[in-house]
Amino acid sequence: MTSPISSNFLLYNTIASMAKAMPELTQSDSNSSSIGSSTSPSTFFAMLMNAMMESIEENNSTASQTGAQVSLPTLTTPLTAPLTNSYNPAISIPPLNTKEVPTAATDTSDLKFKPTQFIKLDNTLEGKLSGTAAHFINAGKKYDLDPNLLSAIAIHETGNGSSRAAQDKNNVAGMMGKNGLRSYASVEDSIFDMARNLRQNYLNQGKDTIAKIGAKYAPVGAANDPTGLNNHWTNGVSNQYSKLT
Repeated sequence: MTSPISSNFLLYNTIASMAKAMPELTQSDSNSSSIGSSTSPSTFFAMLMNAMMESIEENNSTASQTGAQVSLPTLTTPLTAPLTNSYNPAISIPPLNTKEVPTAATDTSDLKFKPTQFIKLDNTLEGKLSGTAAHFINAGKKYDLDPNLLSAIAIHETGNGSSRAAQDKNNVAGMMGKNGLRSYASVEDSIFDMARNLRQNYLNQGKDTIAKIGAKYAPVGAANDPTGLNNHWTNGVSNQYSKLT
């Protein structure tokens, strides 16, 4: 079995190669004298190389007698990939209620589903509501509600997609949960939840006009409305609804 190649062996070969490559001085150089020295550069270089090689051989001999091995320095600290930020707090989003809510026979309102001008609605919606016209229409079909009513409420509640609730929580209808405004996984979920709530708890309960819906949806003087915004809910939604129809 062969022993590992010593780093001194590599150094020895390097020095030997340098010595061989040292050009010999010409005869004229060897005959000439240098200032302050009687030894020529080539002779001095050769003496230096010999001294270095003798020192290396002496070190190798000592290491062999003591059983020590000369090894190259090794990297003792393992290389690791940069740490990533694993802190990713989850936002609590309650499950979406997607149950079917049929239209009550007592609902004789004019707020049931009806054809909608898609291009007009799509061009009206902005901010977080941009590109959601199809969701309003599909939610209106599922719960038999006028898509323009759903859109008018969302536009009024969010300032046409600019509110913090819409931006941070995907909440476009002012829907409340146990701890304040609800959070949704998407704006589409918020639209469908609003439609379900309106059909189940408003239209099917005889709240068949925007004014009647507003009296329950955004009651004046409510504890969660300290600035009195609910005073403008009915007129605000009615104005948006008129623009869309």
